[in-house]
Amino acid sequence: MKAIVLLIQCADQKGLLAGITGFFAERGYNILHCQQYTDTEHGRYFMRLKVEDEAQLPHEILHQQFNLLAQTMKLTWSVHFTDVPYRVALLVTRASHCPYDLLLRELEGELKCEIPVIIGNHPELENMARQFNKPFYHLPITKETKQQQEAQIRSLLSEYQIDLVVMARYMQILSEQFVKEFTGKVINIHHGFLPAFQGAKPYHQAYERGVKLIGATAHYATAELDEGPIIEQDVERVRHDNSPADLVMIGKDIERLVLARAVKAHIEHRIIVSGRRTIVFAEGA
Repeated sequence: MKAIVLLIQCADQKGLLAGITGFFAERGYNILHCQQYTDTEHGRYFMRLKVEDEAQLPHEILHQQFNLLAQTMKLTWSVHFTDVPYRVALLVTRASHCPYDLLLRELEGELKCEIPVIIGNHPELENMARQFNKPFYHLPITKETKQQQEAQIRSLLSEYQIDLVVMARYMQILSEQFVKEFTGKVINIHHGFLPAFQGAKPYHQAYERGVKLIGATAHYATAELDEGPIIEQDVERVRHDNSPADLVMIGKDIERLVLARAVKAHIEHRIIVSGRRTIVFAEGA
């Protein structure tokens, strides 16, 4: 079934639900799902609306007409069409567990997206890409070549018409210019439960502190390291006799799951970013 998904946010006000849903009802659209959230602390309203797309109006006409309503009600909004699959690029280093998991989920249809390209700053995962019949680009990076390497990445993202970039344990810090250019379109997996244990070797930091829970965090990349809006997190209980190597192994399973959930939420148009927070609507709608 073809569908149209709208993500809407605005100042909370009376008549929002009636005005927005009425717009589509008047034009003969069948509303499939409507999810709402009101942030009473800040007076903000959020909505995810999914309507059946039976070609009642050409997409550009619908966009123009809804934009008039949005201006009247002062809505910030975006529209997405489910018959256009997301195109996702993977940035990788040497660790295979996260990219391999995403590729397998794509192959089995769990992630409704296309992964047409894999880019690595080391060559180790080229065999993995070959297993899934994906083109692999080895773009090594040094401090002196960072700017040129990111320019090559940008060129590939444009060539492959990429909608979302996933840092699947890509252990490099993207430049401020890059993440600003792709704001809200780069997801990173951090192998730690943010905001605790930022930066390198978070499992070793966790071991030194004797924590009883370790976790992983998927977030949108920003210019500030590990500070982007958090999309998904999970944890696993650990014991005092788990070594740092044990924590790394346990953490890999958490990372796979957390990153897959975050990517799935993004490509299903279930996330609204509001400042440093995300509103993540329920799966299955």
